[in-house]
Amino acid sequence: MTDLNRKADVLSPSDAKPAAVPRLNAHELQLLRSEHYNAEVADIQRIHDDLMVVRIRPDCPDLHFVAGQYTVLGLGYWEDRAPDTQAEHIDEGELRKVARRAYSVSCPLIDANGEIAVADASPWLEFYIVLIRHAGASPPALTPRLFALAKGDRLFMSTHFHGNHTLRTTRLNDTVIFVATGTGEAPHNAMIASLLSSGHRGPIVAVCCVRYERDLAYRQQHRQLENRYPNYRYIARTTREPMNVDPQVSDYIGKQYLQEYFASGDFQRETGVELSPETASVYLCGNPEMIGVPHHTHNPALRYPKPTGMVEVLEKQGFHVDRPHQPGNIHFEKYW
Repeated sequence: MTDLNRKADVLSPSDAKPAAVPRLNAHELQLLRSEHYNAEVADIQRIHDDLMVVRIRPDCPDLHFVAGQYTVLGLGYWEDRAPDTQAEHIDEGELRKVARRAYSVSCPLIDANGEIAVADASPWLEFYIVLIRHAGASPPALTPRLFALAKGDRLFMSTHFHGNHTLRTTRLNDTVIFVATGTGEAPHNAMIASLLSSGHRGPIVAVCCVRYERDLAYRQQHRQLENRYPNYRYIARTTREPMNVDPQVSDYIGKQYLQEYFASGDFQRETGVELSPETASVYLCGNPEMIGVPHHTHNPALRYPKPTGMVEVLEKQGFHVDRPHQPGNIHFEKYW
């Protein structure tokens, strides 16, 4: 269980223009970048104005990590920001510092040759990033700068990888269910590719909920995997399309929150996959309200937060949260 310290779905736009960053001369900029940066942008795919997939090539090519882990990206406060993001004030004391944030390593799922991709098999690492335009009293420091990057630009990427949201306890015939909101599917992409490429025999189901269909950046790749692997299924849900919010449209179904999807039995009916604690492991990543991280208390009545999250839904069906020295079959990663 790791707090990635990301506000991945806070997308309230602001009309404020970013404040002008104090300017450094070209020589000092070059020195700062040489001192702090150790990677470059190999490629950027803009899904839309607020969502991108970026591939970063580290200067040190021999990096090893486990599917599901995360590392840290960073850019100096001296760098430009994307337009139409919350204004920030940078003083001289901050100007030469580096803004850093943790991001899970994603995976393209399908490589350039049309074969299944593996996250650690390329000279670059893929990250799935949403633009935070506004973050209340504390303006977002990093994502507005990440969204100002172009191919070939330099940045910081930690060469250390962390996190226990991995497949370390998964057995070859287990049912593996991935549940995510938004960019929370990033680590799951790497884990799915790892399972399929290694010949996993049990059912694998990925369920992702986003606001709009345009936010499903990897949907096409997931559909290709479904066509190739009989044991793989991808389920996409939305909450803000007309069919979710307008009862007048012909295909109206209402909002599709994941907790309700699993609690109602719709998951089992749609997929035909048994949700059994004896044979299944569930991986949760994304919005804390979806996860419903349990409280550390001896009072069962106070264990779960409100609204009801996936942990409560699953534990009522016999599942147990993974804990240090007490392996369970619910694994989760918090994004903020």
